[in-house]
Amino acid sequence: MMDKSSVPGALKHEVARDPRRVHWMELFFDLVFVAFVGQLARGIHGDPGWAEFGTFVLLFFPAWWAWVNIVSVVNLLPGLSSRALGVAMLAAMAAASIMAAAAPGAFGERAWAFSLANAAIRVVLLILWLYQHSENSAEFPWRIWIYNGGTAVLWLISATLPLHIAVVLWATAIVVEIGMMALSARLWPDRGIAGINIEHASERLGLFVIIVLGESIFTIVTEVSDDWGPGAGLLGALGFLVVALLGWAFFQYGTGTVTAGLERLQARSDFAGILQTTLFMPFLLVLGVTAIAGAIATAIPAPYEHLPFGSGISLGGGLALFYGCNAIVSLRYGQPPRAVLPWAVPTVVIAVLLIPVSAVVPAAVSLALAVVVLLLVTAYVEIQRRRRHAPTS
Repeated sequence: MMDKSSVPGALKHEVARDPRRVHWMELFFDLVFVAFVGQLARGIHGDPGWAEFGTFVLLFFPAWWAWVNIVSVVNLLPGLSSRALGVAMLAAMAAASIMAAAAPGAFGERAWAFSLANAAIRVVLLILWLYQHSENSAEFPWRIWIYNGGTAVLWLISATLPLHIAVVLWATAIVVEIGMMALSARLWPDRGIAGINIEHASERLGLFVIIVLGESIFTIVTEVSDDWGPGAGLLGALGFLVVALLGWAFFQYGTGTVTAGLERLQARSDFAGILQTTLFMPFLLVLGVTAIAGAIATAIPAPYEHLPFGSGISLGGGLALFYGCNAIVSLRYGQPPRAVLPWAVPTVVIAVLLIPVSAVVPAAVSLALAVVVLLLVTAYVEIQRRRRHAPTS
């Protein structure tokens, strides 16, 4: 019989990627979250109140949690074929697109579509997790059937129920998944979290942050284009500096810390720490960046008026969330408090103080103050890094 390897152009089974790197289809899947972030961010432009902030968080978390689950299973399936990975990403992308389109009316007439999209994502996850289980165990995968099969049924049923009941089922489904993931990490780490690929997880998180920062830049450009003029140009420049400095902080200092920190947590089998720093804390960081973008978008059309109080909360609170989360993650990764607290505490305190200040000074001044704060903390960190790496005599 002829050896297929000797046939020119013969198709061979290929792994989806180098297990340490993110595959192109994963990046393609992430594009839908540009739309999702943009949809939700519009809800906190202007003067958002507690209802708008609550809706923003409550709708963002299911999307984030679906993304986290997709990332987790792909991370634990390095041998998944390129075609199988592509089909899974496209199916998840289609479901996430429906989630994004339904998001503005998810607590209204589009709740059924939001429910069905989440159910579809759980079906994709169910298939992938069952494949992962078949590769590693001969036991009946009851946890997987509950984790994604049972929650898929909850989301599906919720599509047929009144909103006040559907929301309870949404929350129940997510609580079940979070609880089971935490329990599995404690009782059966060898079947999941212990096998996490650190390089892939770090790169995946960094690429998602790029998407959120990119959406922020897109928002700034759009607002300046709509309100063309000197004032809008000034606010656009200040907004760009804010986003650029956030990106500098994350990619110059954060990404290396993530890789090294996860390796330390993995070495000492601190699986709770891995879950906290890859699944939950980054969600708050992303919320902060998106909130800041909402405040900038509100400021650009009215540069010489003070920010509405809701946008002031978005600006100051978003900065506090970003740097507060970075500080907590750094401490969780084992960095000494003396290296983290000197930049974290002043930055978070000043960011919170920006909230009342922004209510009485022009928006241009508020953004200028934010830029000054970010420049100072960046300068401090750069100086400390240079001192640590300076040759000793």
